[in-house]
Amino acid sequence: MPVVRYFFFVGGALLALLFISNAYLPKPPDVATAGADLPVIRIHSDRKWPERVVFDTSRPTIVPMQTANTGAGVPAAATVADLSAKARLGQAFAQLQPPAPTQAQTSVPAKPEPKLPPKRKVAKRRTAPPVMLVAQQPQFGFFGNNTW
Repeated sequence: MPVVRYFFFVGGALLALLFISNAYLPKPPDVATAGADLPVIRIHSDRKWPERVVFDTSRPTIVPMQTANTGAGVPAAATVADLSAKARLGQAFAQLQPPAPTQAQTSVPAKPEPKLPPKRKVAKRRTAPPVMLVAQQPQFGFFGNNTW
């Protein structure tokens, strides 16, 4: 238990030095009384901040887009009930817009070029470096020197 004894004596000595230094050294001034006599410093700047941004949250975020009514003169409920399923299907296809031809559809398809096989790199076979035997130097000092 010599380690515990060491910490006990050294810790006690340091604590005693702390109490002794507290008794002999002057006390620092109080911070509260030092700042009471000083005037208040206010700093004003000539720079103007940007105008405040105001978001109007009373309006709805998604506004529905108004569409033109194409069949305003024809009542839809009466025509749907009167027409047969085959006629309704024909009308549905008649209202579809044909897709615009893309450039790939309008151009003449060319013959695909034959793909060349990828070039291969053959790795060279590496051999182990030649082993070099070196004579061992004698060790210096007290350890490993068994030539007494």
